[in-house]
Amino acid sequence: MTRVVSLFLPSWSTDRLRRKAGDAAPPAEAPLVLIGRDGNRRVVLAADAAAQAAGLRRGMPVTKAQVLVPGLIVRDADPAADAEALDRLAVWLLRFAPIVASDPPDGIVIDTTGADHLHGGEPAMLEGLLGRLAMSGIVARAAIADTWGAAHALARYAAWPTIIAGSGHRQAILEPLPLDALRITAATVAGLRTLGFERIGDLLEQPRAPLALRFGPEIGRRIDQALGDTAELIEPIRPADLIEVRRAFAEPIGAAETIAHYIGKLVVQLCELLEERGLGARRLDLICHRVDNQAQAVRVGTATPVRDVKRLTRLLCDKIETISPGFGIEVMTLSATAAERLDRKQIVNSLVEESVPDVSDLIDTLMNRVGERAIYRLAPVASDVAERSVCRIPAMAADTGASWPGHWPRPSRLLAQPEPVETVALLPDHPPVSFTWRGVRRRVKRADGPERVFGEWWKRDAELAAVRDYFRVEDDAGERYWLYRAGDGEDAATGSHRWFLHGVFG
Repeated sequence: MTRVVSLFLPSWSTDRLRRKAGDAAPPAEAPLVLIGRDGNRRVVLAADAAAQAAGLRRGMPVTKAQVLVPGLIVRDADPAADAEALDRLAVWLLRFAPIVASDPPDGIVIDTTGADHLHGGEPAMLEGLLGRLAMSGIVARAAIADTWGAAHALARYAAWPTIIAGSGHRQAILEPLPLDALRITAATVAGLRTLGFERIGDLLEQPRAPLALRFGPEIGRRIDQALGDTAELIEPIRPADLIEVRRAFAEPIGAAETIAHYIGKLVVQLCELLEERGLGARRLDLICHRVDNQAQAVRVGTATPVRDVKRLTRLLCDKIETISPGFGIEVMTLSATAAERLDRKQIVNSLVEESVPDVSDLIDTLMNRVGERAIYRLAPVASDVAERSVCRIPAMAADTGASWPGHWPRPSRLLAQPEPVETVALLPDHPPVSFTWRGVRRRVKRADGPERVFGEWWKRDAELAAVRDYFRVEDDAGERYWLYRAGDGEDAATGSHRWFLHGVFG
């Protein structure tokens, strides 16, 4: 089932202007409008959130806007620059899926079919997408649906800030939306409202012939596209310097063996281009254009730059089962949407040096099956606070040489969150005599400590006086645990003096 993301950028023009101005940009709370000409009139073409909250709208005369909002900041609109920047944003979003296109004047459309699992699922993907845009100063709303038309409508009239339509939805999600959500002209919308139509649901109940006779085929075509009855091609944007190869077929192909055969040929051609530029692929996108005007995309990634024909072919062929050829594939394109420098390495046989096993092939296979986020290594972080002393890094990241301090032993299993325990202990510096964890009482036979850990006051003020006293304890059964008391056992300002279990020694 096809899944499409529509991004709506309600204040794209003003956001772009503020990003371009940098430190010289007007403050976010200052109403800002961009103006242009409509015939002989000077009108508002774009308004930011503050201006819209003050009642300013697109198409309003500039003189009226300035009267309504004293001190209004007015700048000239630049639609060409907006469109160019929107295309650059679409190129940047290729990291999320292979098929991305701009949806002028204020949107982006992304075909995420089969790609959401690489980002932790659809909710996590939308959260990450909007989070990155927000950090860049771009306000956005997003919707996921089965069709471009449905996602476009939901993003603009139902997403606050996101909405995910269930797979296999039909007209129920469109019925309550206004007529403007159908992507029909303003004149058509005005004519329909004159006839008493207000919602898309009002049109769905009507016969098509009278509507087509009066307004033309546009209404029926847009309804069919939104419902998925008519295919709508998303033409992916391609960067000018993209390394890409293409194969067109005189007769459409559909058999898995044939697809695999031509994948191998395309990979050979792509690797030749990569070798000419001294690059290795980090991400490959295979797009299969079907005869029914739809596209099927496959994306694979690698942990390190790769130019190995056999490895890249195998990674792509492992995804053939996700390709639905329909009535046949007429064009296949393969592109390296991410590539890095790859220098040749000389293989030296030595009786002295030991060869290091190369596990990158295994990492690539696992990463493309379960997602890049699921394959990682743990690395040390310079922090005495246990839960902050470790971080996740890519599985094939270079070794920095950092290590955990060895003056105090650390448990092999650190709990995700410290769990409270009931203890019997003599304050301030004695370990517990016994403790109860998860309903089981354990008597302490041996203990070592305390190891005092102070709060990191430079992170937040609440940790200025915070203290933890850690103890390694062993119970009657020989099991060893890592406990700590919040506070120094005397001053209440240093902590609650409650006890927690933070880890288990192997």
